[in-house]
Amino acid sequence: MKRFRRIREHPVVRSWRGAMPQTAGAGRLIALVLGGLLPLLPGDSAAQVAGSLQSGRTTIEALSFEPLDFAQPAVSRTEVDGIDVLHLEDRSLPLVTIHAYFRGGYGRFGRETYAAAMGLPALLRYGGTTSRSASDVDEDIAYYAHQFSFGSAGGSVTSSLNTLTRNLETGLMLWGDMLTRPGFARDEIDGWRTRQLESVTRRLDDPARLAYSELNRLLYGDHPVGWEMNEQDLDPDRLEQADFRNIHARIICRDNLVLGVTGDVGREQIDLLLRPLLDSVPECKEPLPPPPIPVIRRAPGVFLVEKELDQAVIAMAHPSNVRLADDIEYFSAMMGNAILGGGGFSSRLLGRVRTEEGYAYSAASLWTTPRRHQGLIGATTRTRPDNVVPTVEVVLETMSGLTREAPTADELETTVSQIVNGFVFNFDTPSSIVARSMYFLALDMPQDWLERYWAGVQAVTPESVRSVFAEHLRPEQMTILVVGSPDRIGLDALATLGPVTVIEVR
Repeated sequence: MKRFRRIREHPVVRSWRGAMPQTAGAGRLIALVLGGLLPLLPGDSAAQVAGSLQSGRTTIEALSFEPLDFAQPAVSRTEVDGIDVLHLEDRSLPLVTIHAYFRGGYGRFGRETYAAAMGLPALLRYGGTTSRSASDVDEDIAYYAHQFSFGSAGGSVTSSLNTLTRNLETGLMLWGDMLTRPGFARDEIDGWRTRQLESVTRRLDDPARLAYSELNRLLYGDHPVGWEMNEQDLDPDRLEQADFRNIHARIICRDNLVLGVTGDVGREQIDLLLRPLLDSVPECKEPLPPPPIPVIRRAPGVFLVEKELDQAVIAMAHPSNVRLADDIEYFSAMMGNAILGGGGFSSRLLGRVRTEEGYAYSAASLWTTPRRHQGLIGATTRTRPDNVVPTVEVVLETMSGLTREAPTADELETTVSQIVNGFVFNFDTPSSIVARSMYFLALDMPQDWLERYWAGVQAVTPESVRSVFAEHLRPEQMTILVVGSPDRIGLDALATLGPVTVIEVR
């Protein structure tokens, strides 16, 4: 409840509150919305009810709204001892959150370090430090009510500390110890390895995960995006303490670091607050290797992973040259993807595949837009094995429709409205605002990117959506992967989509 109250009092929300309609019929509108129909009262005639409903319609049609203006909450940027620090003060609660973003992740290094890089965040949290055992660390966390998070992606390792203002000094000392002097306890390494081996074994039990990982492998080959953990990666020889220390030294160092501070701390306190932490972070001994640029498969093909299932999983994609950038092509691709299959129940794919044809409960499209290399455009769904071929045909035809005819003005208006009206929830807490800003800074994006995005989506036109689909969508070049029973799907039927390759997954 407290969090909801803070959202209502957020400056962005307050600025939107003035845009609410002020009409004498607002109460009637609320009754219509909440009840579906105005309640029948004793003595009401049919004519009175009809008149009330007509009055409600008239009220709805007469509503007018002031234009919504978006102003991104101001995040200050400074340097402390050469490290970029983003700050947003919030004195509403005696809490402080500090985020650390380290450039570098498993995607920057070779396959031989993949498991160690993937396991690094877990070992930073649970592997103790050089001066404290894992149990001692847990006791301190519980005693002072600190909250820590550790995570990783292909290009970064992230961590955060959230704690009471009065415990901040103690929290920073412990956090710095965990980040810069990890113990990498042998029993914790072995425990992490055991859990990963179990996950490798269970991969075959999840048809959707299997489909997506195999499609990534087909499209990206021996690139980090296409990697899937296996027993060779988890060989004990690749998970010695020295392996973790080597990858830790490459990533957790000063040149890779961006910090963010939010909460009950002022700008004048930041230098004094962060210097002890930064003094513990070593210099990088060598620069990070550049991220490898993938060469994505661009060739048609149908691939079948044999698995006895009541519902087959379908996943398809091909490369796209649309990048994350401040241009109309990017914004049109994002709005077009929402119209096609990324917008939930209002999307075209769901309307065709579920509502009209009854082939599947859900269907979705995807259009990924990395900053520095190609992404993917495609779709995914599940259906009965005997409906696989007609479902694929309907999906491809629905996608192709946007290359020939622009979406309707109503479709685009609905999609843009959903994005614009939901924008405030990107800023429900100062912590989320700063975390986003840190991510944009690490990607060399403009600091006012969210304002540019806000304006960019509203500049999209139906024709710009059709144009970006016509230029980038090639249904005939789709790599199509199906997980399901070959007998129930029918290999001859599947071959009508193209030559079929059966994949054996161990």
